[in-house]
Amino acid sequence: MNRSPSAVLALILAGLFVTSSATAQSAQSLEVRQNLREGRAHVPEQLLVQFRANVDDAQQAQVLGRLNANRIEALVRRANRSDSKGDLVLVRVPRGKAIADAMSVLEADGRVEFAEPNWLYQTQQVANPNDPNIGNLWGMMGATTSPANPYGSGALAAWNAGQLCNAAVHVGVIDEGLMITHNDLKANVWLNALDSTINKRDDDANKYVDDTNGWDFAGRNRTVYDGTADDHGTHVAGTIAASANNGTGVFGVCPTARLISAKFLGATGGSLSNAILAVDYITNLKKAQKLRIVATNNSWGGGGYSQGLYDAINRANTENILFIAAAGNSNINMDVSNQYPAGYALPNVIAVAAIDSSGNRASFSNYGATRVHIGAPGVNILSTLPGSSNTSTYNYYSGTSMASPHVAGAAALYASLNPCATAAQVKSAILAHATSTAQLTGLVIGARRLNVASFTSELTCP
Repeated sequence: MNRSPSAVLALILAGLFVTSSATAQSAQSLEVRQNLREGRAHVPEQLLVQFRANVDDAQQAQVLGRLNANRIEALVRRANRSDSKGDLVLVRVPRGKAIADAMSVLEADGRVEFAEPNWLYQTQQVANPNDPNIGNLWGMMGATTSPANPYGSGALAAWNAGQLCNAAVHVGVIDEGLMITHNDLKANVWLNALDSTINKRDDDANKYVDDTNGWDFAGRNRTVYDGTADDHGTHVAGTIAASANNGTGVFGVCPTARLISAKFLGATGGSLSNAILAVDYITNLKKAQKLRIVATNNSWGGGGYSQGLYDAINRANTENILFIAAAGNSNINMDVSNQYPAGYALPNVIAVAAIDSSGNRASFSNYGATRVHIGAPGVNILSTLPGSSNTSTYNYYSGTSMASPHVAGAAALYASLNPCATAAQVKSAILAHATSTAQLTGLVIGARRLNVASFTSELTCP
């Protein structure tokens, strides 16, 4: 059969594309297997399986039947996707079957795009001193504030300059739950206007019944606060948006931003499958309700490379949502051994290292001259905590978990001042306004640390 030169060229290009795609997938699969050999934690006997677009439920059952695997749930259905992929399904493999072997069996079937472990994640927090001095918010200070700390975020300087946050801006807290009745948080906890009445009905038709303040993906219920065990999520939330000028406690970088809880971490951590559901929950809220969700804060890490989580973060990118992530607390050079989710090379990801009050990288903080975007205060950070008998309290924590919410709050602050800014523009502004710091040379891209003191309204809306 004769073909025109243009048709031949098209076939050649198509072949190159398939080869390139296959090569990239092979590299990802190799990394996942290396992560397994390193012993990264995952849920036993569970895999995430990404089917191709034309694979229906009957064919999926046939594929899984070859392995005697059982379908647990569909995390993402092809009918609800905007890309060309099929269903992403959580499955259980037979007891005793090695995860790597099960992956190989599934990936050998042309109807499967990839299979990967259901990685487990942990919070990125380390032990801290029990210092009751509530005024020692060095992470909010700046070089010209009173009191001053030149290595703080400069949030107090922005406040003093009248560069204030807007209550229309929302931040997703993908973490443990948060204490929605805390005196310093309750004014800023998001209320789902389309499902605000607890009536056991899914009023906003998003598959989550009575998700008035968010959803608990670990507990599979509407209760986003389950007691004092939700300390990490509550602490993170306070750094982002604890109320200011209310005569109590502390204040956040963006003290009027609305906080949406997507709880997936519990006492023993959280699974990859629930992380994907949590990320997509925030993304779908923005799509369905047109909320000004500018970022999610992700103070967690562990496990290995996940194409499923990569895809979920990329879906958030499509909806103009930044994914701000703690770099991790293992003193690892991420240029040598990449860590996730902070290490995903996606345009909406900001990987955050922790610095101390002298501007030095925290001894525990992961780093990387090509993979970590910015440093932020993460040592001895005072913020909100739940107390016994539903009381509000405060304490100091340290970790890249505490650094990341400073940057999430900064994203909300810049978006408040520049309401037409895209996620790319918010990220660019955070990095452009950052201060180059000699102590971070060779540890963070551009040796940058967070500085919001010079944030201003600088973009003109069309």
